[in-house]
Amino acid sequence: MLPQGERILWQGAPRWQALAVEAFHLRKLTLYFAVLAVLRLSFVMEEAQTAKDIAKGMGPFLVLSISALLALWAVAWLSARHTLYTLTNRRVVMRIGIVLTVTFNIPFSRMCGAHLKSSTPGHGDVAIEITRENRIPWLQLWPHARPWHIRQPQPVLRGIANAEEVAALLTRAWSEARGLPIQTARPSSPQPLSTELGIPAH
Repeated sequence: MLPQGERILWQGAPRWQALAVEAFHLRKLTLYFAVLAVLRLSFVMEEAQTAKDIAKGMGPFLVLSISALLALWAVAWLSARHTLYTLTNRRVVMRIGIVLTVTFNIPFSRMCGAHLKSSTPGHGDVAIEITRENRIPWLQLWPHARPWHIRQPQPVLRGIANAEEVAALLTRAWSEARGLPIQTARPSSPQPLSTELGIPAH
């Protein structure tokens, strides 16, 4: 139940593929294991006499590698499935967590910036800068935290569809809540989403 006068403007969840690739680095790890597999195969073939020997030498490595990648895939899928982002005319709400669900309420009064990062067409991330006194621990946010911003973590609406539209909606809602002239987001340019939000250029 929302407080009187508050209304939901948008709700969404991350694509599990985006979490797998960007947060859990599944693509990089797949390449890493592939390189190791080639190296190990070359070593095994130097000593192996038969195809059975090669299978014995490669089997355990392949089982462990594939198991690790499948585990990451599963965690990414579960993370996306148990995440809900909500934008209202007063705040951003993030409900995250697989085993223990945590809800972060980020009122517009605590926001000092936002950044849009487009990935695949129509999808991207919207990172939110919050004031230092309202800092949220990075580990509590991950994988919904902006990379390389550990000292001052930034919550991220990660891997969402229509990211440019959501960024524009956030900018508009923030401006209206502050009684400022309505800003127009320009996510495809290196300019800030909103100069009123104090957003530095990428």
